[in-house]
Amino acid sequence: NEFNEKAAKEFRKEFNEIIASGQPIIPIEIDSFGGQAYSLLSMMETINTSPVPVATTVTGKAMSCGAILLTCGTSGYRFAGPYSTVMLHEVSLFSGGKIEEIKADAVEGERLNQLVFRQMAKNCNRNETYFLDIIHEKKHADWYLTPEQCVEHGLVNKVGSFGLKFTLSAKMEIV
Repeated sequence: NEFNEKAAKEFRKEFNEIIASGQPIIPIEIDSFGGQAYSLLSMMETINTSPVPVATTVTGKAMSCGAILLTCGTSGYRFAGPYSTVMLHEVSLFSGGKIEEIKADAVEGERLNQLVFRQMAKNCNRNETYFLDIIHEKKHADWYLTPEQCVEHGLVNKVGSFGLKFTLSAKMEIV
């Protein structure tokens, strides 16, 4: 639920354990206010290496990094709970120091912003500046979305929760 270095390492460890178990789909439940962009990138990279489909579901909230991670689920396997809220905004910087350091941080912040929102657009089958353009139109303020709006913009495929249904069958022969 947090996006920091510790959470990213734990995410990768648990993700790899699930792959090793032979599970056919990896479920990721998101309920987060967000966190650090670099930790998000680590989690995105982990998901992108998955040999099996990844199902992402937001329950409660997927804000900032959580909203972007939500879109990393396999197309057709992204869900938003009926009472969930998703919030997008530009990468936040909390820099200080000398002017040149602040300028360098601003350049890096813009690079991260472009990287995550272009990847998000790709995940949602939109043109590469789709989300950046909308955020710009909203004067760079936080953008809150309902589950239905998430479907409309391609962040999720369905309002509801991810679940698996198993059907077993047997064939009997007389030998």
